Parts: sequence; structure tokens; C-alpha cells
Amino acid sequence: MIRPRAVSRRGTGRARGWALLSLPGLWVAGVLGLVYAVPGGVQWAPAAVAAPVIACVGTGRRRCVLAGGALAVAAVAVPDTGARLGTEAAVLAVLAVCFLLVHRRARLAAELDRTREIAVATQQVLLPPLPMRVNEFAVAGDYLSASRGARIGGDLYEVLATPFGVRAVIGDVRGHGLEAIGTVAALLGSFREAAHDEPELGGVLRRLDRALHRHLRGRSHAAEEFVTLMLLELGEDCEVQVINCGHPQPYRLFPDRPGRLRARPLETGEPFPPLGLFDPGPDAKSVACGELLPGQALFLHTDGVMDARDSAGEFFPLLPVLEGAAQSAARGGSLCARTLVDAVRASFLRHTRGRLTDDMALLVLHRDAPRVPAQAAAVRTAPGVPGVPRP
Repeated sequence: MIRPRAVSRRGTGRARGWALLSLPGLWVAGVLGLVYAVPGGVQWAPAAVAAPVIACVGTGRRRCVLAGGALAVAAVAVPDTGARLGTEAAVLAVLAVCFLLVHRRARLAAELDRTREIAVATQQVLLPPLPMRVNEFAVAGDYLSASRGARIGGDLYEVLATPFGVRAVIGDVRGHGLEAIGTVAALLGSFREAAHDEPELGGVLRRLDRALHRHLRGRSHAAEEFVTLMLLELGEDCEVQVINCGHPQPYRLFPDRPGRLRARPLETGEPFPPLGLFDPGPDAKSVACGELLPGQALFLHTDGVMDARDSAGEFFPLLPVLEGAAQSAARGGSLCARTLVDAVRASFLRHTRGRLTDDMALLVLHRDAPRVPAQAAAVRTAPGVPGVPRP
């Protein structure tokens, strides 16, 4: 099924393409009109030289440049225009330069497309799309890089099913954009291995700390580098275990009453300093944050979300936006993690008008509520049924 908006955009693009193709011809026609409308005095015919230049800038197609040049030569060769051989030579010179520029432009565009393909493939290997489900949890994430044209930068996240439960990481490397990608790669590679090997979150943290120091070894500014990081584990009993290293607190989304979801900060205890500024040692222990009950969700984010401002300098109102997005993402009493992330992202982009000064990452883990058959639900809620309490 073709969407109306896609058809509209396709039609607009075609109309614009035909307009650009016709510009050289319209220009030559206008020049000839001036030649015959204003005889004598100013010699308008040499202005036709601009036709191949217009074609070069407008479409970038070699055939269009050649057609514009042919029109220009024909215009200056029209009898009684006062054009001379020098003008025709100028047209041919401009035509040759434009033809070479278009050829170079096409070659550079092909190289750019190839570079983009390689960059996209590299970024997808480093930060691949999250699975829709990990064990019994619905998962969704999103990323916006402050570097134009990049899909990743200095933020990171990952969710894995391990022998010890579902484990997740979210972090923010000092700096942003492409300059921080090397540190992100080192930390994600270490987490993907350590999460399967270490029985305790503290062990995972120590492995990440060693990986960070190995990556920064020998660099002159290594002492200034750090990473805010949060490790999270959801065991078989859905007990939430957290280690927070200077990272923004996550939110717990829970049903407040039928049809309404509330968001509250998850109490993760006193955080450790950011990774790289302290030695975790053997005493780094996770903090128990209670069970994630059916129907509840965890919303994690980086500080690029909280610190974003609009044109008036107002910070992004994350909590009210999150609760509003949760209402729109709840369908039939169940929260859709993907819809929630998309709604927060859309509000964030509206607030900042697409101008990012820092990378931004979002991550949602939702534990599905148990589904009740419609017939059973009708019996439980039916008034006057003996022995069946009403909710």
C-alpha cells in the first residue's frame, strides 16, 4: 500500500526535477526575448553563456549541461543579434568547464555514497539494533548523535540475555560525536563478553574498568577521560540489581490506576563516581531496587536528554513528557516499548528543533502484564456474580 504522503513527496520531487531541467531553456528564451525586444544598445546575447552554468548548478547532469551549451551556442549564432565569434568561443569554454565539473561532482558523489555505506555498516556492527524482546521483556532503544550524519557517538547501550538474567548497560563517554566512538567500542566489546562470564555485576564493572584503562593507555589526556555508566540486571525473579557510576537515575513506569501510568525515579542508592575516576576494587556491589512487577517498565537515558534546551534556554521537561508518552503508548492496558521511545524522541526533537549539542540515548525494558482472557475478565467484572469480588 502506497501512503498518500509518499505519493505527494514523489510528485513534488518530479515537479522540482522538471523545473530544474527547464531552467537553461527558459534562460536562453529570456535572453532572446531581450535581444528582440530591446534592439540596439546593450548586447544581450552574450548572457546566454550562463545556460550551461545554470544546468551544472541546477541538475548536475552532463546531458543537461550539453543541452544548455547547445542552446547557448544557438542563441548567440542567431542572425542579427550582434554576437561575434568570441562569444561563441566563451560559450564553448564555459561548457567545457561545466562538463568537467559535473563529471567530478558525479565521481565525488559516488565516493560519498560508498563511504556512507561503509559508515552505516560499521555503526550497525558497533551498535546494532536491539531485539524486540529479550526473554520476557519487551525492549526498545533509540540514539541521536550530535555529529551530523552519524548514527552513533559517545553514548552506548546494550541489552543481553545471559545465564544470570537479563543484563543491560547504558553509558555516556566524556565528549560526544565521532571522537568518542573508540571508547564506546572498547566498552561495548568488554560488556558483551563480561556479561556472560561474571556472576556478579561488580565483576562486570571491574572488567569494564580494565577495558577502559587499556583503551586509554598511552594517551596524553587519559587522566581526563571518564564514563558515566549504569549496569542493570533483571534476574529470574525479576529483581532489579543496579550499579550506578555517576549516571542519571532511571525511571520506573507503573500503573497508578486503570488507564494511567506514572513515572518515578528508581532509587539506586549512592552512586559511585564515573568509571575512570575510581578503582572499583572488590567492594563494588550492586544495589537491590525491588522487583519489576508485571506491567511495569524501566526507562533509562543519558544526560543529553536532561541537558537539552530549546531556543529560550528551557530544559527538556523529561518527567511530564515521559508520563504523557506512556499514556499514548498504552494500548489495552499494556505498554508498547517501541511507541514509548518514539514518542519521547519526537517530543525531544520538537523541543530542541533538531539542534543537538550532545548525544542522546534512550532505553526501555518492559515486563509484560499477564493477559487475561476476555471471557474470564467479563466474569470477574460482572456485577452480581456470587463469590467473585469486583476489582
